[in-house]
Amino acid sequence: MSSCLYRGLKIFLYYLSVLSVCRLVFCLCLREYWAAASGLDELYTVLSLGTRLSIQTAGVLMLVTAVPSGLMRLVSPEWGRRLELVLSGAVLTVSSVLFIASFPYYRQFHSRFNQLVFNAGNDDMYALLVSLVQEFNLPVRLAGALLLAFVLWRLLQMLLEWRHEKPSFRRRESSGEKYLKALAWTAALYILGRLIVFGGSWGWETALEWENVGVTNDSFMNEAVLDDYQAIYRGYRMNNRLLACNGLNFTAAQIQGLAAELSGREGSSCNLEDYLRRQAQGAQLVKPQQIFLIISESYANWPLLDKYRDLHIADGMKELIAAPDSDYCGTMLPNGGSTISALTGVTTGLADANLYLTTMPESFAGPYLTALAPQLQRLGYTANFWYAGPASWERIGSFTQAQGFQHFYGRGDMPDSAGGSVWGCDDEYLYAELLKRLPAEQASFNVILNVSNHSPYNVDVEAKGFNAALLPEVIREDEGLLRELGHYWYADRELASFVKKLKEQYPGCLILIVGDHADRYNIDKTPSMYERYAVPFIVTGQGVHKGTLLPDSAGSQIDIGPTIMELVAPKGFEYYAIGSSLTRSSRQGVNYGFWITRDYIGEADRVPLEPVPIPGSQGRPLDENRMQHYIDGVRSISWWLPKYGPVLDESLLEGR
Repeated sequence: MSSCLYRGLKIFLYYLSVLSVCRLVFCLCLREYWAAASGLDELYTVLSLGTRLSIQTAGVLMLVTAVPSGLMRLVSPEWGRRLELVLSGAVLTVSSVLFIASFPYYRQFHSRFNQLVFNAGNDDMYALLVSLVQEFNLPVRLAGALLLAFVLWRLLQMLLEWRHEKPSFRRRESSGEKYLKALAWTAALYILGRLIVFGGSWGWETALEWENVGVTNDSFMNEAVLDDYQAIYRGYRMNNRLLACNGLNFTAAQIQGLAAELSGREGSSCNLEDYLRRQAQGAQLVKPQQIFLIISESYANWPLLDKYRDLHIADGMKELIAAPDSDYCGTMLPNGGSTISALTGVTTGLADANLYLTTMPESFAGPYLTALAPQLQRLGYTANFWYAGPASWERIGSFTQAQGFQHFYGRGDMPDSAGGSVWGCDDEYLYAELLKRLPAEQASFNVILNVSNHSPYNVDVEAKGFNAALLPEVIREDEGLLRELGHYWYADRELASFVKKLKEQYPGCLILIVGDHADRYNIDKTPSMYERYAVPFIVTGQGVHKGTLLPDSAGSQIDIGPTIMELVAPKGFEYYAIGSSLTRSSRQGVNYGFWITRDYIGEADRVPLEPVPIPGSQGRPLDENRMQHYIDGVRSISWWLPKYGPVLDESLLEGR
């Protein structure tokens, strides 16, 4: 038994070594794709992270080879050996072919293997084969890959056949020695198993995966962290997300009528541009030099409610809301139940309509009609996106730039000393980097997405000053909840400090704050729908006052863009939006599953609607028919526009 385990360990280490050497060769042979500032430090980062990630790949490949052959050895040692030869040869052949193919693939697509691999079946296969032969020397490359595979296979056989010289005399092992050996193997397998499952890490809190390894400021280096198998797995996952983009079920004629009703225009046009075109009613503020939109991770609204005042975890934002230069809307819905929905809702102005926008090729062809950054650029603002995490997460770097942001700053731009988790650096380091980098004389629009208030909740909040003794005893006894509340406190404290510094460093700036989503944790085990899903929306800065937002305002994250436009754009300035301004007309919001007004909240897919009163509201009557049309209008336009474009043509639906 120990012999089989020893062979399996040899196979694992060999596969890991092959993957790591291939990564090094890939980096060195494509040196021309390195960013100008990249050097040995970045290469070391790629190799260390890549090796950790490849522990998972090597583990899977080892299981594919060793488990079937090991089981066969129990029946017939000879047939087990032959099966091992076949399986290891197959693994190394596939690995070699992928390695050789990765060079022309990167040169062609500037990416390791991605979701385009899974779209190849939709191409003209004969034309594709001719192209591979003529342009990429397929016969020569394939011959080289097979030769490499044979060499690697022979080296593996030599490693497996090599063994230490046994002493001429071996005494019989005692039962205690056998027990210790079995214990040692058990411990080794347990450790190796955890490392394989969690991508070279001990637990999920620090686990590496394809979405969180892009930590350098060099797109080539970020791609090089992935081995070929991990890159293909990434492509598979992204393609599945794309296939899930089945969207909604409306006809072009229905959308035309809903768009007309939503815009208050005559429904004679078949072009959505005519319904989404708005004219600003006139700036409500002196045009700010800088605009900051902070999307705060898991920043729910419920801690801001008066009933939770004794928790003291949201004192920073409460103080900001009370300031005379701030206004606040507590009836705000996130665009979806995850950060990616908030990202797409804010940057594109599109509501969640069961489309995974960061996987759709249309998202990278150019900004959508309602995208916010390009419209603010027409007002003279440079658009910057600041993210605490890696650019590879959800393709956020390339997605935001495709949607009009001129600059993206991610984990690779943060100091190496910045603390954090696998999701990104802690909030204080993200904020400090922006304050250091952004010139005061530059007119800029800045979206800032932080990550600290997110599992694994590894900020040492006690060292930062969090006093758990102020919380009720029943909460202090719940270690998990206590850690979560401590991170909300940390996010709140750092956010309040950051806003204060922004106002000092950039006098006259406009600052908007919104939670990316709620529904992560509540003190109440059965929270109300409102407490569970609502996020706060705060506006502060020079010229802002109580009453800047409508007293009965309500909305969702697609209403943030129009709100900014109506605050700063001159009268008559044309912009495009599905949502509306919380300073002018937005009195309702809708997202993937819910709707909200100042007085009610409900599930959007219930017919008829079932309004649930919001505690403390005035109970103003709800026009349910109008709300239903609003829900359908926002959703249908947000589905059609990114999938088919602005023209409402029924023929586009054929064959979908």
